[in-house]
Amino acid sequence: MRSLLDIYTRKKKDIAAIEKELEECVYSDHAMLRETSLHLLKAGGKRIRPVFVLLSGEFGDYQLQTMKHVAVPLELIHMASLVHDDVIDDANTRRGQLTVRSKWDNKIAMFTGDYIFAKALGVITQIQKPAVHQIMSKAIVEMSIGEMEQIRFFFDSEQTIRDYLLRIRRKTALLIAVSCQIGAMAANAPDWMSNKLYAFGYNVGMAFQIRDDILDLIGTEKQIGKPPGSDVKQGNITIPVLFAMQNSTLKPRILFELDRIQKLDGQTDVSKFLDMIRSSEGIDRAETLSQKYIDKAIASLDKLPSIQARKDLIEVAHFIGNRSY
Repeated sequence: MRSLLDIYTRKKKDIAAIEKELEECVYSDHAMLRETSLHLLKAGGKRIRPVFVLLSGEFGDYQLQTMKHVAVPLELIHMASLVHDDVIDDANTRRGQLTVRSKWDNKIAMFTGDYIFAKALGVITQIQKPAVHQIMSKAIVEMSIGEMEQIRFFFDSEQTIRDYLLRIRRKTALLIAVSCQIGAMAANAPDWMSNKLYAFGYNVGMAFQIRDDILDLIGTEKQIGKPPGSDVKQGNITIPVLFAMQNSTLKPRILFELDRIQKLDGQTDVSKFLDMIRSSEGIDRAETLSQKYIDKAIASLDKLPSIQARKDLIEVAHFIGNRSY
């Protein structure tokens, strides 16, 4: 299987242009905002959303000048949401780097996130399509609801699989879905194509978050850029844990650990909890579900033209389904 870097090679020049545009966009005359925004940008990331925008644009009239006015704001929205997430989660590191809230403080992090959101809204105005603005606005609203729902369900062992799936749909999948959809729309691809690409992005996004939640439980700090078990320390009960709790023998032990972690406000060793989940069926069942979403994503592309972009989207989907970082 090709690595993500190999998949990106064909769009290397355009991705570099997006990266340059991101840096110019977050630049501010205000020294503190400039420093915090560039710190966040330089922490890197897979730039999955811009890549999906670019590849989806190839199903229409592909013009980089147009595509960057979609790719840049979508990545900025993602970046801004991460800054806010880190405040909510009291996260000290992300991708192995200090978070904005850790290097500065929560207030500065919140204003940095607000600034980046505002910059995103400014860039997208270059796209003269009201439907694009409506779709993006709705996605931001849904993301906010998803974040609120995550807080509402912290340490709630009675939540259902459906609760979890609806939450990650809002938190993660929708922004990836609209990256594909708006990328096609901006390139004037037919509606049926942009709808197919939305379905692709949605299913890939669901798999992406499930895989992320699996890695938080089984990955190393070097792999995932943060200590394993960070989710449960914050009170976020993810799908491998929910699956594991369906084992009636294991459930009381998991509940005991969750109660202990909550009482200590997450400031405790969670290795015993991690060992329990790792030895359960929860991980395998979550991986199976993630693969089902990848299969559905690839099936969504069936009737699209057999161009290189379609092949690349399939490769990216496979990478996401199997990623270890």
